Amino acid sequence: MSTENGSAQKKMRSKRIRPYALTGGRTKPRYDLLVETLISVPHYDPSLSDSLMPESRLLYERARTRVSIAELSVLLSIPLGVVRVLVSDLATQGAIYIHPTAHAYQHDRNVLERILDGLKRLPV
Repeated sequence: MSTENGSAQKKMRSKRIRPYALTGGRTKPRYDLLVETLISVPHYDPSLSDSLMPESRLLYERARTRVSIAELSVLLSIPLGVVRVLVSDLATQGAIYIHPTAHAYQHDRNVLERILDGLKRLPV
């Protein structure tokens, strides 16, 4: 089997295996990940990438540039719930960074006022 064919086979695995098998039956992520939550890889490690299961590897590789949870799900054809659990696992390992969303600041009046001020300055 050629390397190219083997890579294609690894990418296709998630379509043949039930989503709950990819997460070990877990359905809840460790982090509150909204569809608009952005993630990125702060320090790419090729050896870490090589050690990950194919679906996590795809997420890790794609997150080398900032990407949302929803984009990952669509781009990689992995169910949203599975993406959330796998991204949470990668974040727990310190492999990816979860960027804060406005939801994270919902109780911080100062941040909300700054957001509102910025919105008011947008051209109509």
